[in-house]
Amino acid sequence: MPEGHTLYRLAREQQQTFAGRPVHVTSPQGRFAAGAALLDGRVLREVFSYGKHLFADFGGDTLHVHLGLYGTFVGGTGDPPPVKGALRMRWTAEGSDGAVVWTDLRGPTACEVLAEPEVQAILDRLGPDPLRPRADGAVAHRRISGSRTAIGALLMDQSVLAGVGNVYRAELLFRHGVSPFRPGRDVDAALWQAMWADLVTLMRSGVRMGRIVTTRPEDRARKRGAVQRDDAHYVYRRTGLPCRVCGTGIRTEVMVGRNLYWCPVCQAV
Repeated sequence: MPEGHTLYRLAREQQQTFAGRPVHVTSPQGRFAAGAALLDGRVLREVFSYGKHLFADFGGDTLHVHLGLYGTFVGGTGDPPPVKGALRMRWTAEGSDGAVVWTDLRGPTACEVLAEPEVQAILDRLGPDPLRPRADGAVAHRRISGSRTAIGALLMDQSVLAGVGNVYRAELLFRHGVSPFRPGRDVDAALWQAMWADLVTLMRSGVRMGRIVTTRPEDRARKRGAVQRDDAHYVYRRTGLPCRVCGTGIRTEVMVGRNLYWCPVCQAV
């Protein structure tokens, strides 16, 4: 599932491409036909993300998209490609240089038009998003510190923290030597403050790079130059491979429906 940095990049790209222009909205698949008809031809005011949610404000009506596990946005310039397969939604508009710009949405969990109170209801049930200006990590800690639930599960709870997914969960916990099985109430304020600051840095880097890289140069096989895929993470998808720090085999098990990865030595309970 795309994590928060991906939705932030998508929102920024669509804001730059479509905002301030009338947008032709269609639903070739038909599942979003009523919503497309409501938005078609209207000027797009703003596109923004919050956590794993994307919102496009058309003035009084807002498109809400959640990509889920399988959703994708693909776009380009020039005539859009012929429609193939289950294409939920297509946007087209005239770009600043007069050329046609387009974007296609396939396979989302949610694609719906909402009124302002409905948008606010979604935002109200989400925890702070580390990529949002003035986001308050202390809000997340109040929920974490009052819970006996394992921190590895709490980090995936979007009502606690918005935008964090399986990669950031595993890597953040490793970077701070925290067992994913530690109860949330045993994560003190000082530790959480350090974790929050690190998470903000990592996610901003993810936005800038377009990928998640969490390893420090000294822990990579290749110390200089572009970070190779095999060097990008400490524990994520490294089951059985030696820990980059202590050499112990990385372990995995399912937690809240997703594979969890950790080092049993560096992240001892």
